[in-house]
Amino acid sequence: MPSLATIIRQTLRDADAEALAHLARSDGRPDWRTIIVLTTTALCLTVQEYIFAGSGVEALPALMEMVRLDGAAQWLQKVALNDTNYEITSLTYWAVGRLITYVLIPLLVMRLMLREPVRHFGISTKGCLSSLLLYAGMFAIMFPAVYFFSHTDSFQESYPFYELNPGEGLWPRFWCWELLYATQFIALEFFFRGFLLHGVRHRAGGMAIFVMMVPYCMLHFGKPMPETLGAIGAGIILGFMSLKTRSIWLGALLHIAVAWSMDFLALANRSAS
Repeated sequence: MPSLATIIRQTLRDADAEALAHLARSDGRPDWRTIIVLTTTALCLTVQEYIFAGSGVEALPALMEMVRLDGAAQWLQKVALNDTNYEITSLTYWAVGRLITYVLIPLLVMRLMLREPVRHFGISTKGCLSSLLLYAGMFAIMFPAVYFFSHTDSFQESYPFYELNPGEGLWPRFWCWELLYATQFIALEFFFRGFLLHGVRHRAGGMAIFVMMVPYCMLHFGKPMPETLGAIGAGIILGFMSLKTRSIWLGALLHIAVAWSMDFLALANRSAS
């Protein structure tokens, strides 16, 4: 069985060979695939930040009134955005925005502009199970750090995203939110370790991992510093695994497991205090 160092070298070598072969065939022509993927990435992240931030839901009633949806605007204002429902509504708006910017827009770009099948962007399930133990090992390594930081004040202030109202049980809102939360992590993996990483792999080779890692790290700005620093390492590791396996699915499962651990540890620590 090859060593870890051999696997890393071979994976990066194969990716770099693919990039060199592409450059040899390009004959100096513009690489429109890379241009489209990187521009789409920047636009999607901008739309997400300025339109689909949680507080952006407050602008929806006015927009609905502009298109003559007065009844829907009144319902949203009185029911979905009242004091009781505001938090779950704004979080749902944020998560749906991520599904649009991380999945829908890239899918449209793949089909209409790049004219490539989705499987070229890390969506394959072939061979996933062969790496299951490796991902389980990564979770086992990460969990002690998550447990340690879950006792810090900054962690307690940030998690879970959905703050229970006084006297509110976990069902139904909290559990429904956790399922939606998991779905947006699949979308996140599709965007960063799928669309972006594999979208520039042919040009950047192994360096596609680091091209992807920079905006992924910046996505965590505003969160506790240890989590943002951890995103650098996680982005590199998950990027390498996606490059090697050509699949995002186990990375998404790992991301969900860590995120759920953070939320439930935060709840457990609050109950104990």
